[in-house]
Amino acid sequence: MAIINEIKCARCDRKYSGVRSRCPYCGGRRNEHGKYTEGSDRDKIKMLVSIMIIAVFTIGAGFLFFTADASPGSPGPSSPPEIGSPEEDVVSQPGHNQQPTETPDDTETPEPPPTPPPVVTSATIRYGTSPRNEEFTVKVGETVEINVIWRPEGVTDPVIRWTSSDEEKFQVVPTQLDQMKVNVTGIGVGTGTLTVYVDDIEQSCTVHVTR
Repeated sequence: MAIINEIKCARCDRKYSGVRSRCPYCGGRRNEHGKYTEGSDRDKIKMLVSIMIIAVFTIGAGFLFFTADASPGSPGPSSPPEIGSPEEDVVSQPGHNQQPTETPDDTETPEPPPTPPPVVTSATIRYGTSPRNEEFTVKVGETVEINVIWRPEGVTDPVIRWTSSDEEKFQVVPTQLDQMKVNVTGIGVGTGTLTVYVDDIEQSCTVHVTR
């Protein structure tokens, strides 16, 4: 077995030593193509070039594919879209199971009825600051001042009226400035009834007239 391979000249179709760069018979270059160039060699070269081109395209396509797959928010090619239950699909639709919005009523809210004013519930006849609901004594020709108070105190400007049951025994004269005060003057010896009306409340006491 020869250590150095022989090369067949593509121009003259003769063999020569592989150490030579040109054919010693016709001077043709070692890599020169000629009519005796083996077709298999050309086919091999074309096949290698095609394989390299295919490999480059395959690598480039694979790089683009994996780059797009790794981008955030993009679904993976092997992940099928999730399909929820029919109930979930129906519930997820806008407006499903939502109650209709009630249109606010333009009717004005009625105002609460006004609180009724307080009314007189009781009255007390007084001589000075002492209650005189039962009786008091006045002398003939003597004048004493009697007043009245009422409850509740929140009642303002009630209608007040004083009366004497017997003006021959005593007379009642309201003061000019305040109807809640009157002057009781003894006229004749005897007994009579003094009555005061405060709105709808009535209060009386007995008046004894002495000498």
